[in-house]
Amino acid sequence: MSEQTELRQGIREHLGQFSLHVLLVFATGLTIGSERTVVPVLGEDVLGVESFLVIGSFVVSFGFVKALLNLYAGKWGEEYGRKPVLVAGWLTALPIPVILIFAPNWWWITAGNILLGINQALTWSMAINAKIDLAGPDQRGLAVGIDEAFGYTGVAVGAWITGVIAGQTNLRPEPFYFLAAVVVLAFLISIFLIKETVQFAQMEGDDDHHDANLPFDEVLKRATYGDRTLFAAAQAGHIENFVDTLFWIAVPLYLTSQDLAIEAVGVVVGVHSAMYFLQIATGGLADRIGRRPPVVAGMFLAGAGVLGMVLVDGYLPWAIMAAASGLGMALLYPNLMTVPGDAAHPTWRSAGMGVYRMWRDAGYGVGAILIGLSMEFVNAEAAFYMTAVAMFVSGAIVYLWMEETHPDFGTHEPPAPAPETPTQATAED
Repeated sequence: MSEQTELRQGIREHLGQFSLHVLLVFATGLTIGSERTVVPVLGEDVLGVESFLVIGSFVVSFGFVKALLNLYAGKWGEEYGRKPVLVAGWLTALPIPVILIFAPNWWWITAGNILLGINQALTWSMAINAKIDLAGPDQRGLAVGIDEAFGYTGVAVGAWITGVIAGQTNLRPEPFYFLAAVVVLAFLISIFLIKETVQFAQMEGDDDHHDANLPFDEVLKRATYGDRTLFAAAQAGHIENFVDTLFWIAVPLYLTSQDLAIEAVGVVVGVHSAMYFLQIATGGLADRIGRRPPVVAGMFLAGAGVLGMVLVDGYLPWAIMAAASGLGMALLYPNLMTVPGDAAHPTWRSAGMGVYRMWRDAGYGVGAILIGLSMEFVNAEAAFYMTAVAMFVSGAIVYLWMEETHPDFGTHEPPAPAPETPTQATAED
């Protein structure tokens, strides 16, 4: 019996490696979370930045770089394996704490966020692909839910810890000593403890299937517009990141403009982020009822929560609306990402998910620009209305075009192969 046929998938069967990948995605979240509380205040109070659009530039640089590298991370994960790409991602993060500590102006921070975008793309892409490799088709939704839940918990914890450190010491350098420790530890774990998992994906696929071994340009077309279900997922992923960007930049500024104390603002934003941990449950739910129902419900619920933020007034109502939008994101976020995992042939799954993640994370950059323009030239409320309407329209596209992709009871079928040309048919005869 060959080594490949002896491979078995399942979270329980690979609990040690799966747990290490959970730890690493938590570290990935800690890395970006370490910027969320401190860096915008650093720009305003230490580096003298006054323009909202300029402060938003570090999100724009992060979003577009991460989007582009997501695309190539998936491709490289197929060609070279998951582990080398993961190690490269943590290697890229090593200079980030140094840049944040010594940056003489805001443009150094913006440039440093290019490295952050590379780090997040390479490490998070490989973390999710490795978990899917190990879990197998029956636990794919649960694997993605665990990945996203612990990743975004890391974001919240990183923001909280660096905020506490900054409050008790200074805006820099002390908070970024914590960041440096996280990056170094994750880099060492990825080198010495992580094992390759690409062989599990290769084991799943039938290389003789007509959908196997698509070239990269065909994967890009298929996952962008060649398959209506994958297009629906890609556009929804792009738009839903407007919500995350809104809570990253606009929500704190709006609530403080409504005379809510900064401590209460932190609780409202924290309630939204805390709901992301429910992705463990919502990912597992999708393994039982399908991907489409929680995605559709989540798009409309998240949009309603965002809209409600400007239709209510008061600490508790704002917290409830933030929780509603967070619950919507927990419903849709892991299950949108599972859609290309289901629909892609295992021989190009990593690349297909890379295309989805490219379009999704470009939403950070586009969202930051649109939200910034709305707040700069209309008012703060306009950013919320714009985001809510975009979510409703995107949710309608999902409802109309996305087919179920669950491997057991899904209705989605990949596009049929191109018909044979007469020359090909003659040659085969």
